[in-house]
Amino acid sequence: QVQLVESGGGLVQTGGSLRLSCAASGRTFRSYTMGWFRQAPGKEREFVAVVGWSGVYIYYADSVRGRFTISRGNAQNTVSLQMNSLKPEDTAVYYCAAGTKLEPAPIAYDYWGQGTQVTVSS
Repeated sequence: QVQLVESGGGLVQTGGSLRLSCAASGRTFRSYTMGWFRQAPGKEREFVAVVGWSGVYIYYADSVRGRFTISRGNAQNTVSLQMNSLKPEDTAVYYCAAGTKLEPAPIAYDYWGQGTQVTVSS
């Protein structure tokens, strides 16, 4: 079973940047697809970005493409989400997830982090 621990959330102004990190435990991490999702109050959990096990396949939601960058870290034990040009509509709890499928949907993921709050002020 994969354990995921997130960090990096916080409060920023419109146009600012944040970098979220997710640390994974378990040797099977290297064979997992890693994704980021977000959920605002009263809204459904929304796909943000995904990176395949090799780090080559990457796909972004239209709402964040060009502003956010997903990447796998040293030794592939971490995954990060660099968020630039942040907007108030980016405000949400952000979740790291791991799974075995290359699909940009929550149902494809087996393990989830605890979530970290990102708030973008006007």
